[in-house]
This record gives sequence, structure tokens and C-alpha cells, in this order.
Amino acid sequence: MDLSKFDEIRPFEPNELPEVFGRLIADAQFRAVLGYLYPGVPVDAIAAKMRQCRTNLDFQKAFCYGFLKDLLKKASTGCDMNVGAIDTAGRYTFVSNHRDIVLDSALLDMLLIDSGFTTTCEIAIGDNLLAAPWIKDLVRVNKSFIVLRSAGIREMLANSKRMSEYMHVVIGEKHDNVWIAQREGRAKDSNDRTQSSILKMMAMGGEGSAVERLRQLHIVPLAISYEYDPCDWLKAQEFQLKRDIEGWTKSKADDVMSMQTGIMGYKGRIHYHCTPCIDSWLDSIADTPKGELFEVVAQHIDREIHSNYSLYANNYIALDMLNGNDGNADKYTAEDRARFEKYLEGQLAKIQIDNKDEDFLMNKMILMYANPAKNQLAAKG
Repeated sequence: MDLSKFDEIRPFEPNELPEVFGRLIADAQFRAVLGYLYPGVPVDAIAAKMRQCRTNLDFQKAFCYGFLKDLLKKASTGCDMNVGAIDTAGRYTFVSNHRDIVLDSALLDMLLIDSGFTTTCEIAIGDNLLAAPWIKDLVRVNKSFIVLRSAGIREMLANSKRMSEYMHVVIGEKHDNVWIAQREGRAKDSNDRTQSSILKMMAMGGEGSAVERLRQLHIVPLAISYEYDPCDWLKAQEFQLKRDIEGWTKSKADDVMSMQTGIMGYKGRIHYHCTPCIDSWLDSIADTPKGELFEVVAQHIDREIHSNYSLYANNYIALDMLNGNDGNADKYTAEDRARFEKYLEGQLAKIQIDNKDEDFLMNKMILMYANPAKNQLAAKG
């Protein structure tokens, strides 16, 4: 298997790991991060443990898995995944809603191991998040492939085709899983909608008709539900900054802040739900005109994700707050509502910007929690 055409974007191969480990250990910023994550543990001891890892999966099991388990003890009240609709011996492209920059895919890796899969997944990550050389090295050790976003139209098409071809290689030749978000970037208002452009990209690789190419990726819509989103206030703040400042865009420092807040912040209960692989469903739409095909597939993925959210009291409370009624009061208690309202006030207080529009910001946070309930009710009719 010749992977040379993918060298710029693919994860590191096992034979490349020793050199990369050496580069990471020599990086001052990476060593500082290790000191934060593993206080009191000598860097040499960590380096020795890294060098014992012969594969990327070894690294994930030796470092990432334990880190995530410890993190969840402090930052959640439980995390599980329903895999009843898929075969743990299969290899899939998981297409999920996107809540957290780092954890959506990282927790999937952990949960795949817990569910009996013999491998994790290769992760699509945007190059805009790779704020330093050591971060780029680390994510590629952790089985990530790079989505090159900053390019002209012609170059962007070539990059998309190469990425699609690589995803087909991962499933068909490397026999690994893939994770990709249903859209570029997180849905800041939690109104999760699959971008048909993501599906068009997937069908650029492989062979045969568009339906056959999508089928070769064995797509599994994946619904991810967090009881609390620790980045809710940052997302609301971003909405106001975009509203008030023409041309405002996030900086790399903003992305790092979102990553840190998402990882370390409290998330409450977390649930992942794998819906059935869409292969057989794709057969039923094989005659759909190509101009409509990708939108039809996107809508199917959306219905699967929306129908399989795990909804919490917060979602129903937010929907009632948004609608100005108590139509879902049977789903929560007065104590639940008081707790959630206090939580929102606390998150609102974290926002420190000029001309802070509290009503606007509060409404945006309420919307983030209401939309999953709103979309599930619509999906289930």
C-alpha cells in the first residue's frame, strides 16, 4: 500500500513514530504541557513510556485512554455509547454532529475500545486548529488526518479529492474507522445539519456511481449528546462579536481557549448513539437524480442524528424558555429548572466584552440547549 500521495495529510505510520516522539520530547511547549497534565512525573519517564509504543493505537491506549477516563471522573457524571445497531467487527465512517473541538472524536476512540472494537478511528481535523508544530505532530500520532482549508478554489478541489481518496483507503485498505463532523466547524447553536458539500467530498474518491462511492465508506450517522456544553458562553460571545464587529473572525488563541474550556469544563452526562449504517438505505435511493442525491442523504443523516439524541432536562427547560410556556414541564422538576437557570446566569457572567448584550447572549445560550429537543420532536413527527 503506497501512501506517499497522502504524506502531507495522513497520520504518522508506525515506523515514523520514534522520530516524532523525539521531536515532541525536545519541544519546550510540549514539555510544559506534560508538566501540567502529569505533575510530578519526570519527563524522562513519560518519554520512555512513549518509546514503548510501537503503533498509534498503542499510544492511544497508553496515554489518551487513561487521560480521558480520569478526565471524565472529574468533568462528567457518566459517558456511554449505544452500538446495538452496528457490528463491532465492521469498519465505518462515523458522521456526527459536532459539539466539542477535541472531545467529540477523542471520546469516540475511547468508547470504541470499551465497546469491543479492535481499533479506534482516524480523525478528520482542520489545519486551522494546528496552532503549533507540536500540536500537528501530536494529532498525527493520535491517528488524525489533516483537512487543508486555507486554499484557492482549484487547490481546494484537489485537496478535497485527495482527502476523499484517503478516506476510502482507510476504510478499504487500512481496515480502520474514520470520524468526520457532519459540517465544517461546530454548530454553535446546536442546530445540527449535515452539509451536502461534505458528502460530495466523500464521493470524489472510490469507484462507480456516487451512491456506490458513498456505500464504500459504510457511513454511520452518530448522535452525540452532552448534558452541559462548557463552551456555551464562548459560543454565545462569538455570536455577539460577529454581530457587532464587521469581519470578526476567531484567532488561533480563541481556538486554543475553546479547546481548553471544552476539555476541562463540566459536561454532566454524555451519550453517543450509533444509528444503523446507511449502506442498505442507499440502495433504496440509487435512482435519485445526482443533483438531488447529496441533499437527500444529508437529510437522512440529520433525521437519524436528531431522532437519537439523548435529551436531558436542560433541553426541555430551554425549549420551554424559548417558547415562553411549560409545554414540556412533565420532563423536568421545578428544582431542575431553578438549577439550569442558575447555571445559565453563571455562564453569562463569564462573558466580558464591550457592549455586552445580556438578553441576546442569554437567548443564544437557551437556543443551544433547545435546538436538540426542537429537532428531535420534528424528526419524530
